[in-house]
Amino acid sequence: MVDYLALFMEYLQVELGLSDNTRLSYERDLRIFCKALSISEDKLADVQRSQIIGYITKLKLQGRAASTIARKLAAIKAFYRFMITENYLQTDPAEAVEAGTKGVHLPKVLTEAEVKALLEAPDLSSAEGLRDRTMLEMLYATGMRVSELVTVKTASVNLSMRYVIAFGKGSKERIVPLGSVAAEYLQRYISEARSTFLMENETDPETLFLGLGGQGLTRQRVWEIIKQYGRQAGITKAISPHVLRHSFATHLLDNGADLRSVQEMLGHADISTTQIYTHLTNKRLRAVYEKAHPRK
Repeated sequence: MVDYLALFMEYLQVELGLSDNTRLSYERDLRIFCKALSISEDKLADVQRSQIIGYITKLKLQGRAASTIARKLAAIKAFYRFMITENYLQTDPAEAVEAGTKGVHLPKVLTEAEVKALLEAPDLSSAEGLRDRTMLEMLYATGMRVSELVTVKTASVNLSMRYVIAFGKGSKERIVPLGSVAAEYLQRYISEARSTFLMENETDPETLFLGLGGQGLTRQRVWEIIKQYGRQAGITKAISPHVLRHSFATHLLDNGADLRSVQEMLGHADISTTQIYTHLTNKRLRAVYEKAHPRK
């Protein structure tokens, strides 16, 4: 029996970096959803589209506020997107279900100065510090999801051509370019630090980023590492691996990258998913205009 709800809660924390309040709200809404369908939580994988539609319809007939219905459906949709991402399901039962939404939820991003402070936080005199700096540089240089970072193999990195092969949702492979700085730190980590994490007489694993004892890092551990360096850097914003992914995309667009290229680097199947970042860019341009134009 798989506790999908517990796995989903971990995903919300580690992959998406959502606050405790948001995660608890999702959990509460999903438990209410199960109760309404008279199913146990381990049966969430068996839910059909018709059941979700029936649940939303019932909420509307009860006269529930549109914002409440939208929030409950958002939790359901987020859960089933997670189930698809983690390959627990092949078909998303919530994909075509609609409810009124209120506005656009803009992702949190760091400023370029905050990213610089974060990247410079690790102590490079230790193997762990060099590893951590390399991971941070790689996340910001490629826009990888943390689940992609922790599964990168040494053979997937080409330092001479400066690219890395990432395996995204549905095990889809994509080639992502590496900047010169990230490539330099990768070279240093591989030649100076990676071997220190291997146990004596142990076969070298394929995983690129290792923890003590030669084991690969978990998503949770990378999230903890980033939170730690965020505090050291004096960043007060909520920070997670996904915030670096959002920052990667936003900064590329801010500096003139085209949307299709960013879509490809992020591994988004649909460009509409990438377009959320243009809202951030347009918002920033508007702020600059309002501040600078004499006849604003």
